[in-house]
Amino acid sequence: MHILIIGAAGMIGRKLTHRLVQDGRIGEKQIEKLSLVDVIEAPVPEKFTGKIEIRAADIAQKDAAATIIASRPDLVFHLAAIVSGEAEANFDKGYSINLDGTRFLFEAIRHEGEKSPYKPRVIFTSSLAVFGAPLPDVIEDDFILTPLSSYGTQKAIGELLLADYSRKGFLDGIGLRLPTICIRPGKPNAAASGFYSNILREPLIGQEAVLPVSDDVRHWFASPRAAVSFLVHAASLDLEPLGWRRSLTMPGLSATVGEEIEALRRVAGEKAVRLIKRVPDPAIARIIESWPRAFAARRAEALGFVAETSMDTIIKTHIDDELGGAIV
Repeated sequence: MHILIIGAAGMIGRKLTHRLVQDGRIGEKQIEKLSLVDVIEAPVPEKFTGKIEIRAADIAQKDAAATIIASRPDLVFHLAAIVSGEAEANFDKGYSINLDGTRFLFEAIRHEGEKSPYKPRVIFTSSLAVFGAPLPDVIEDDFILTPLSSYGTQKAIGELLLADYSRKGFLDGIGLRLPTICIRPGKPNAAASGFYSNILREPLIGQEAVLPVSDDVRHWFASPRAAVSFLVHAASLDLEPLGWRRSLTMPGLSATVGEEIEALRRVAGEKAVRLIKRVPDPAIARIIESWPRAFAARRAEALGFVAETSMDTIIKTHIDDELGGAIV
């Protein structure tokens, strides 16, 4: 099997690459080649005995996708995107990367298939931002898409394209609406949701973190480990039960900011909690208000997707995976 990861230099891309190298196969198929693509070169994975192709390319440039797809990967993970806050602040860039890049990729696959039969499995990472107000307390699988941000709109259009290109037989697609990833390792990014990770990650290493919203704000979470497991599970999943509803909301944990803080207190103590500084940010609060709070992800759960069930577990997973099992 030849696997292409677009967005391979990002956090999820790097962790997915590591998992694929560790597993060595998807289902019964051995991974013989990895193509890692991003706007910057992804790191070379260690201990992989197959072929490696690392390419710096921007799929928002029309010809780039055709070049990437010319090697005909069997499985494509499409992770590339700019995050919510940046997409809202830079309208042109958001649509160029999140929408045009996705369509260019799907078109490249379609045109490659016109030369001779070609129909790869495509796994598209979507977002909870495809949903918008008025929101019920718990969103069911049949809730309509009503995005209230540019990022959410771009992802919703991507889902529709994925379904249509699958319906036409150009590709075999599945879209995964990922929960907000928490705790996201590394430094803070431009995502409006970044503070959900910041208020746990920084205090765990003895640093201050800014909380821009109130403690009663509720959201839907899963760890990076769970997100990678979603992607790997989707790679070998029988997609027949999906019908033409090709995108799924992934399982997760519904928790408030206050519950995050209480979990941090249980795991790391009062010293860590005191490092959280409350600095209200009305702009962030407005964006977050339009986001969903909890889901009944029954379709995904019935297909075997699994996430954490407690914030304590999410914090401990971060400590194990990123901090060597110890905290400051």
